[in-house]
Amino acid sequence: MRCRDDDEGSVLLLTIGYAMLAIALILVCVDATSLYLAQKRTQAVADAAALAGADGFTLSVAGGEPVAELTRDGVHEQAVAITAAYGDMAVVAADTPDGRSARVTVTTRWSPPIAAMLVPDGVRLEATATSRTALR
Repeated sequence: MRCRDDDEGSVLLLTIGYAMLAIALILVCVDATSLYLAQKRTQAVADAAALAGADGFTLSVAGGEPVAELTRDGVHEQAVAITAAYGDMAVVAADTPDGRSARVTVTTRWSPPIAAMLVPDGVRLEATATSRTALR
């Protein structure tokens, strides 16, 4: 006569449980990586828009010296032109605080590539960059 233990079949349940945990962890890691890359992309677009905005200066002559001066409209125009290439990006603010540097804020919305219960449906990402014109 065989003696039956009470834990028969529990290894299968543990295996299934650990497999579900591993799959959930992989899905969260994929979404976290996608979020990280989206934030880096948003920052890169903000950097490019600020750099283009810093090149949107108007050149004038004051006292016999050439002067490069940034205007709010020039910075905004250049920033919008750069972000237009990225359909999901939008310029929140584009300004020149001192007439020599351009500060641009760009926003986008991130959605997870793999829908998981542990990850929100979407996150608003925002990045700000500042660039100074090379001319004085």
